[in-house]
Amino acid sequence: MTVLERLHMPSLGGATEWLNSEPLGPAELRRHVVLVNFWTLTCINWLRQEPYVRAWSQAYRNDGLVVIGVHTPEFSFEHEIDRVRPAITARGIDYPVAVDNDYEIWSAFDNHYWPALYFVDADGIIRDHHFGEGRYEQSERVIQRLLGIERELVPVEGLGVEAEADWDHLRTPETYLGYGRSEHFASPDDAAFDERRAYELPESLRFNHWALAGEWTIGSESVVLDQAGGSIAYRFHARDAHLVLSPGAREPIPFRVLLDGEAPGPSHGVDVDENGNGLLRDGRLYQLVREQDAVRERTLEITFLEPGAEAYVFTFG
Repeated sequence: MTVLERLHMPSLGGATEWLNSEPLGPAELRRHVVLVNFWTLTCINWLRQEPYVRAWSQAYRNDGLVVIGVHTPEFSFEHEIDRVRPAITARGIDYPVAVDNDYEIWSAFDNHYWPALYFVDADGIIRDHHFGEGRYEQSERVIQRLLGIERELVPVEGLGVEAEADWDHLRTPETYLGYGRSEHFASPDDAAFDERRAYELPESLRFNHWALAGEWTIGSESVVLDQAGGSIAYRFHARDAHLVLSPGAREPIPFRVLLDGEAPGPSHGVDVDENGNGLLRDGRLYQLVREQDAVRERTLEITFLEPGAEAYVFTFG
């Protein structure tokens, strides 16, 4: 394969399903500028990028831009198409989405990141790419250059979970809970893998560490609650705290969030009320905390009132 051949946009033929569109191939995309956006529905970095991609699709589609979202799942439950459709509706996505459950498009692009943007010219050549959040002005200028136009940039404001992170005060990293990638587990007894065990919270939780209380099974990609009343605690420093959750095959699971042992009040996230109450209904990212006062070190504790809750990863903003 030559360098020039590698620069051509790979086939999208590996999609297992298309949403918002019939399958798109070279014939349908000929003479169009194409923006390919790899995403997965639980990714906070994609959620914060999505308002820009959505705005670009709407602003430039009449100029010849085609935005294609490629949903490549990170966690097992994200393979379920009935999880992807509500995510598309919730985010107001009206552009085509290729469902990449077999990772064939991901592999064809040799992609390694969520989110990822690939900018393709009207001849089908990849002219630029960007991984992760940010660089929005430059990315929009790339789109304009490929379209042969120049105009004012589209105004974008992310709301709710789509709001830009408070980078100046973000001191806690993304933290996976399943043993395949977990770090900083702080319950007093050692973790047991793939078996039910009772855990306790430590007397004092260290900064950027997490712990379990109650009966849980720690699996490779998630921790699963085996008995009602189990909790997860995390000591963090950030404006926003999120947790990727799924109810598994169960009915909706009520939960309660405490901040430093009290109801969050005005610092509740969009998925929690002022008293800390929330409902785990769908597999997705839940915003538990959005600080309204000065950002400082806090302890978050989430307690599930029914068994079956699956927790995957904490993210912060």
